[in-house]
Amino acid sequence: MSLDPDLSAFLELVEANAMSGEKPAMYMMMPEQARFEYDASTHILDVPGPPVGSITALNIPCRDGQSINARLYSPIKCVKETEPLPVLLYFHGGGYCIGGLDSHDSLCRSLTTLTPCCVLNVAYRLAPEYQFPIAVYDAQDAYHWLLSTGSDYNLDVGRVAVGGDSAGGTLATGLTIAAQQENWPQPVCQILLYPCTSVWQNTESHRRFAQGYLLEAKTLQWMFANYLRTDADRTDWRFAPLQASDLGNLAPTFLVLAEYDPLLDEGIAYAEKLKAAGIPTSIKIYSGMTHDFARLSNIVNEADQVRKDIAGELAHAFYPR
Repeated sequence: MSLDPDLSAFLELVEANAMSGEKPAMYMMMPEQARFEYDASTHILDVPGPPVGSITALNIPCRDGQSINARLYSPIKCVKETEPLPVLLYFHGGGYCIGGLDSHDSLCRSLTTLTPCCVLNVAYRLAPEYQFPIAVYDAQDAYHWLLSTGSDYNLDVGRVAVGGDSAGGTLATGLTIAAQQENWPQPVCQILLYPCTSVWQNTESHRRFAQGYLLEAKTLQWMFANYLRTDADRTDWRFAPLQASDLGNLAPTFLVLAEYDPLLDEGIAYAEKLKAAGIPTSIKIYSGMTHDFARLSNIVNEADQVRKDIAGELAHAFYPR
């Protein structure tokens, strides 16, 4: 299928702004400016999320004595029930450098309402101030906090899913691998939206979509240069899950990919490796879409559809018949 026409028109506008010098490419910005621009664009690209029952601001302690912010969403239809609620632990995208609680607020609200379930949106610490593997440790610490403290917030710690988009998807699946290696409880499922999984970005989809498809090659490498300490970090499975020697006994997986995303091929490769390891894996490639399309509700209808699809997967995992 060709690129979605509405998405194509949007990308042409982005390209025109870049050519005019009105707004520099992200890889030319300082991280602080990139974060501001990314968050500011959210209000243009995405619709406000639906109302939820409650939102609780949280601080989660980290192993180094610091803490990270998080936001717990609870659904309306379950907010008055006494029975503990299932929860999705969610890690936002942004190449480990940008993004946060506000940029993914609409997505988290939608999943809370559609499933229904609680969603714990985690603001792990960002690079270059906090380089690899700090984001990995923050994700693990958030998971342990949820398992040990979630019942205080009426959460069912026996029904925990993990998920994330882009770099957040990498953190989510890395969490399941760490759980397997360390004998922590596995989540009931993992929801991975176009995750980063490869050491090097040298596949055909990376070559084909290197420029002009929202996530550009120079921007991706700018993000990784900020996040990684040395090239040796690239071969660590916590950065590149395809490097993991054993993917057995991981949580069932729903993999969301986009047809016009440079990460497409490595996402397919990761799905194939999960299947080869015996992991129940469902993969859906959204035709005509680019990277980050799940946050583009003001531009494409597929943003709403993918949220419904994810909610369906979560409902199946949380409420099995």
